[in-house]
Amino acid sequence: MSTIFQSQRAAAIAALAAGAFTVLGFAPTGFWPIPFLTLAALWTLWRRAATPGNAFARGFAFGTGLFGAGVSWVYVSLHDFGLMPAPIAAFATLAFCAVLSFYPAAAGWCFARLRLRHPLAAAAGFAALWAIAEWLRGWVFTGFPWLAVGYSQSDSPLSGFAPLAGVFAVSAVTALCAALLGVLVSGERKTRVASLATLALVFAIGGVAQRTSWTAPQGEPVAVALLQGNIPQDLKFQPERYFATLATYRRLIDASNARLIVLPETAIPVFLDAVDPRYLKSIAQSAMARDADVIIGAPLREPGGGFFNSVVTLGASPSQRYDKSHLVPFGEFVPAGFGWIVKTLSIPLSDFTRGTPDPKPLAVSGQLVATDICYEDAFGEEIIRQLPQATLLVNVSNVAWFGDSLAPAQHLQMSRMRAMETERFMLRSTNTGVTAIVDPHGRVVGRLPEFIEGLLRGEVQGRSGATPYVKFGNVPIVLICLALLAAVAFHARRSVGAAGESR
Repeated sequence: MSTIFQSQRAAAIAALAAGAFTVLGFAPTGFWPIPFLTLAALWTLWRRAATPGNAFARGFAFGTGLFGAGVSWVYVSLHDFGLMPAPIAAFATLAFCAVLSFYPAAAGWCFARLRLRHPLAAAAGFAALWAIAEWLRGWVFTGFPWLAVGYSQSDSPLSGFAPLAGVFAVSAVTALCAALLGVLVSGERKTRVASLATLALVFAIGGVAQRTSWTAPQGEPVAVALLQGNIPQDLKFQPERYFATLATYRRLIDASNARLIVLPETAIPVFLDAVDPRYLKSIAQSAMARDADVIIGAPLREPGGGFFNSVVTLGASPSQRYDKSHLVPFGEFVPAGFGWIVKTLSIPLSDFTRGTPDPKPLAVSGQLVATDICYEDAFGEEIIRQLPQATLLVNVSNVAWFGDSLAPAQHLQMSRMRAMETERFMLRSTNTGVTAIVDPHGRVVGRLPEFIEGLLRGEVQGRSGATPYVKFGNVPIVLICLALLAAVAFHARRSVGAAGESR
């Protein structure tokens, strides 16, 4: 019994370490081959699990390593800026990581229950279960798709699957390739040959897809300017800082000389109706004189009592607004029964009203701009609600809540994936970073250093047309994975039946 216990403990430690090392595959390090090795290790550990419970425990350990190392910046927002007491913030962060770890744990339990004896069937089942688990994590309880393994492949040939079926498709083929590596190491000669051939085919398809264009240029290029005010988060909402903040952004706007100027999320840190009308009028008049438009992040409130995390436009085009619809739990809305948690935090404007679930692009500067605010950038299927009409993507963010952590680089990586999925330029204006211009192939063609005040200038080209992902969203990859699971389950059942008859 002690030997079995030690074996289980060693497997859990190996899974924990594999999960933690997987984080190196994501930004900012971006060593994209690493997830192939760590997921191959997890596949091997699941195949060797004696019971579904063992596989569940190993999946949970992997998730604990992955999320414990990869999203520990949640503690920074809770404690450093939300002023939650350190013990409570630490417990909340650990509990959050534990909830996220349930998804790979559940995938491991299902994998063991399928009893997939053939290595190639086990590889297919592993890939399908991993992608389904990530997809579920992306929408259950409003969703948290951060660190979907597909993001780690933003610079690999597998990113070519992004415009075909989105980030979860990239996750699926990444998990498949990882399992096939496991087959190469441990399989028989026939399965090794088949595994190697499948690996080559997957990478070839990804490479061809990278060079395939689904959209076309539309209209003339437009000069853009993305503003980064670098307002410290602990001072942003202090009344004594208010006028200095307005002066900073007015100075940057005047220096922009672009047709489309974008300010970060809540660049104006008070309700827009509380701002001196002369300030907003002067910005609008200055922009109109240059045939320009300015997109400004600001909270809005309505006479009925609701208030919104929004952007508004000022300038040559008619004034428009976009209201954030996918709000951050506890940070921007309070789930029922959890008001006690918010009482331990010091977060201004923490109970917003949801915007419409069917937003329209902003018609500015000769473009139709699909706008999203901060956290919304993590949800590809929500971004495509405004496409194919939209010609550009714009994200306004304030990731200063997470300090000098992994979060800003991870968020930029997700923006890159949104650009690849839609084949549109992505413009990111942030308070402290990472402010960047991303081209339709996901390449960062311009960026500002973090934690400086700055102005990023560039020229971007609007695009028309629709990638397969824009047309169909996540539905195809979910259906493919479910069909694959049904097929391998049927194969496993037939194999068990045939073995029973032979005896």
